Order: sequence, then C-alpha cells, then structure tokens
Amino acid sequence: MKFYLVSLAVGLLVGCIYALLGVRSPAPPAIALIGLFGMLVGEQAVPIAKRLISGEPVTVSWFRSECVSRISGVTPPPAPADNKAGHDRAA
Repeated sequence: MKFYLVSLAVGLLVGCIYALLGVRSPAPPAIALIGLFGMLVGEQAVPIAKRLISGEPVTVSWFRSECVSRISGVTPPPAPADNKAGHDRAA
C-alpha cells in the first residue's frame, strides 16, 4: 500500500510541476519520454551518492552492472563462468 501512496504523491508533485511549466497533461510524447528517462537516470543518483559517501569507487564496470540495466531495462548478459576445472579447454 505504501508504494501506491508514494506513487500518488509523486504523481501529484509532477502534475504541479507540469502546471508551473505550462505543459498539459498528459504531456506530449517527447516531453513525457524525456521526463521518464530523467526519472530513471535520477533514480541512479542515490546508489552512486551512497557509494561515494562510503568511500567506494564508482567504476565503469560497477555502473554497467548496477545502473545501466535499470536505466535501459535490458538485463546484462551473465558473466562468463570461471572454468577452473579446464574441461572445455582446447588441448
């Protein structure tokens, strides 16, 4: 239930911002899509800030594994399996 109330509150806030900007709701498709993209990117600012505050580095590999899939909606490919046994190696 909490998620629904938060979603409603954010929707009200965005509606107020749209009214202040003079954009009709529902927004034209380009404006709506840019707004959604901004929400997805902005959502990743919190994990990045937490990581920086804790003193951990923000590397490209971390960003790709933790943030890109949430922004793009595409699941990253699985990491290659570590072949310690050497069964599939060419002789």
